Amino acid sequence: MFNIDTLKFDSNGLIPAIVVDAISGKVLTLAYMNRESLQISMEKGLTCFWSRSRQELWLKGETSGNYQHIVSITADCDADALIIKVEKDGPACHKGTDSCFEDVIWESDVLHEFSLASLMKLIEGRKTEKKEGSYTTYLFEKGIDKILKKVGEECTEVIIAAKANDRAETIYEISDLVYHVMVLMIEQGISLEDIHRELASRHVIDHKVKQEKMTK
Repeated sequence: MFNIDTLKFDSNGLIPAIVVDAISGKVLTLAYMNRESLQISMEKGLTCFWSRSRQELWLKGETSGNYQHIVSITADCDADALIIKVEKDGPACHKGTDSCFEDVIWESDVLHEFSLASLMKLIEGRKTEKKEGSYTTYLFEKGIDKILKKVGEECTEVIIAAKANDRAETIYEISDLVYHVMVLMIEQGISLEDIHRELASRHVIDHKVKQEKMTK
């Protein structure tokens, strides 16, 4: 286990803490911790920072209710910065936005950022703001039966490709399946966070089962 005594706090006794959404991987905010706030964070499992403007400890969510539940705290190679992965109860920014980092300064014309979260947002947009000629919008307009039919078809395609041991085709068909399942999720009001929490709970159960087998 890492010894926090080896962390390099600056001349003001602070260390930068980059807070990241454990589910989406999105950077939420940059804050600062001192030794006391770090200890509180580890004891409570909630992010606690040192406010440089108010010169006091600041438990995130104490007034807003937007607590950040800590999944892990990791130090960088020089031990002078932290990454804190969290599951959040609400917006990370005091302005009410999901992240403090929302204003894009520059984007590449060639390289494009992609995540399942951004794809979900795009799919949701095709339902709330219908776009003519959009296949996704077409699925939502046809309704649940059509969406379920496509999910079933894509499941079959995955099985056929995998049975043929065709790796490239299997990847292609799994991608189709994932997309259609995400359309189903939006239709049913299911979020990536819902799936993440369900899988995480199963991981804990599986871990316990493995431990029980090892002790028998």
